[in-house]
Amino acid sequence: MESAETKTIEVVVNGEPRRIPQGLSLDALIVFLEIDPSRVAVERNLAIARKTDWATTRVEAGDRLEIVWFVGGG
Repeated sequence: MESAETKTIEVVVNGEPRRIPQGLSLDALIVFLEIDPSRVAVERNLAIARKTDWATTRVEAGDRLEIVWFVGGG
């Protein structure tokens, strides 16, 4: 009997091809990438993704994602 294998998809994150588990939402992707969600903005396929929509927005194969960190200073 074969072990269950997690299906993956390929996306581009900040210009780098990445394989991620299939079926992730944007908020699950942020957790998967070990990023603090309170300090980032996400652009998906050239459109800013509203944080309120992250939980319901599925990442699809071929998506191009830009994750931008907010940096404080003074």
